[in-house]
Amino acid sequence: MGHPRRPVSVPERDPQRHSDPGRGAHGRGPGRVLPLPRTVQDRSRGRNLETGRVGWSGFTVMSPIPDETPFARLAELTTKLEATSKRLEKRALLAAFLKSLRRDEVPPAVHLIVGRIFAESDSRALNVGWATLKKALAGTKQATLVPRPLTILEATRMFAQIAEARGPDSTRARRRLLESLLGRASEEERDVLLRNVFGEMRIGVNEGVMLEGIADAAGVDAESVRTAHMFLGDLGMVAEIALFEGAVGLRSRGLRLLAPMKPMLAEMAEDLDEVLAEHGGQTAVEFKLDGARIQIHRKGDVVRIFSRRLSDVTDSLPEIVAIAKSLPASEFLLEGEVVAINADGKPLPFQDLMRRFRRVHGIAAAQEEIPLKLYLFDLLHVDGQTLIDAPYRARWESLERLVPSEYLTARRIVTHKQEIEPFLQAALVAGHEGLMAKALDSTYSVGKRGKKWFKIKPADLLDMAIVAAEWGSGRREGWLSNYWLAVRDESTGGFQMIGKTFKGLTDAEFETMTERLRGLATSEERWGFHVRPEVVVEVAYNEIQRSPHYPSGFALRFARIVRIRDDKGPDDVDTYARLKDLYKKQFERKGRGPADL
Repeated sequence: MGHPRRPVSVPERDPQRHSDPGRGAHGRGPGRVLPLPRTVQDRSRGRNLETGRVGWSGFTVMSPIPDETPFARLAELTTKLEATSKRLEKRALLAAFLKSLRRDEVPPAVHLIVGRIFAESDSRALNVGWATLKKALAGTKQATLVPRPLTILEATRMFAQIAEARGPDSTRARRRLLESLLGRASEEERDVLLRNVFGEMRIGVNEGVMLEGIADAAGVDAESVRTAHMFLGDLGMVAEIALFEGAVGLRSRGLRLLAPMKPMLAEMAEDLDEVLAEHGGQTAVEFKLDGARIQIHRKGDVVRIFSRRLSDVTDSLPEIVAIAKSLPASEFLLEGEVVAINADGKPLPFQDLMRRFRRVHGIAAAQEEIPLKLYLFDLLHVDGQTLIDAPYRARWESLERLVPSEYLTARRIVTHKQEIEPFLQAALVAGHEGLMAKALDSTYSVGKRGKKWFKIKPADLLDMAIVAAEWGSGRREGWLSNYWLAVRDESTGGFQMIGKTFKGLTDAEFETMTERLRGLATSEERWGFHVRPEVVVEVAYNEIQRSPHYPSGFALRFARIVRIRDDKGPDDVDTYARLKDLYKKQFERKGRGPADL
């Protein structure tokens, strides 16, 4: 959308021009939503691989170990990956590069190629705002040349220093560290570094392509790599194990207590008949809670609690730790949800719950202010027995034997949709989202989405990323309050914009969101900011329509934000493929098909 811009400039442009359709990364298909600075997109200029740059005077840059792989090789790889749209070619390039690395270089290289910097389960963040980035880029203009190339490990160490900067002078420290890192880099290397800062590489290497490249490099089957990733939740670690321990090492990495694994996911049900047909005429329905999904691990006296995004939230949930320690088993892995409740036991808004999850100080006061209710729905391991391959029916029976009924999610086995509808209404009246339907014979598919589990909700909803925000007017003046909404394009790894909305949030949420989005800015315009697609929102709408105004070719009618999904990340955003499928199903319900799909 629009032309690339330098991050240090603030051009005066008409926001409507950014809605014009563009071209994809390889010159085909719908355009990309997120613009990057010109320095991040222009790869045509040459570079001197024998020199690096040092930033502001007096800053100490760690000396690279002589046999470390130069960062220039990774930058050269990303150029080649971006230049081809062929999946097999990308896999071959990835495999050849990964095989050339030292063991300690493999995890950080994998993370940098996919634009993640740190592992999925690593809670560290750069905390680099737009102002800090502009100053750092300006500072690199004063750089002096040194005869030493930047290495992959050195870049990773410096990113870690940026993320770990603390104290009253931390903003200045992060800026100087970033300035030094960018100053060490050639233009092509800086391109890759900045894309990682923005969190979007845009080279057509998503998680699936990377896993296949890892399998090719290690000479193992792709399914074993994918399975290990579901259990480990860390692409870099999976690559290291595959390359240096092979298939045997991958097979040994199954369920591990006190380490998070990716949760099983559900498809959205289009109608109740579909649910019963897929589940063989009988299914278990549970309340779908308006809470945060958690894994509870216990091993002896040690309890660890992990969020849906694999972050350790143990310290924020002491009352849940106490419940776990009270259960009559020395080791287990439970799955459930926690819901914030009021004095009457009714669910509080999801944002109140997220305040508990983010709290690192004053936990005792937070327990009084926002009490939590635990609901459990699955048991995956207990006292030496792993239940992942056991059917859902058997796992539930084991769960009932371990856990008091007050902690169990409301559940019912049904054979007719007439039994589902009143249970759905009961869930909604109780303040919950809807229902989950689970096949009685379903095993637990770690990290996979499928039709063994269905979500049943009363309204059309999409999880979408905010990719830009405009300043509001009237009552909303002074707040970033008109949000550009996008779905995830699995074919490119980017995002497709399908509309804007300012509806759904409170004034307090507008104020909080303004500060948050400013910190995620990648470029500034007269009307607002383009931002990294890290904020996920649940969006209700009346209809999906064809539209020439957005590169995706679609728009949402009467879009409004239902809630901010702080428990979800960019990888959880609904896909462009699902959007098109929903569009087609609208016509099927009306007894006709769209002519243009």
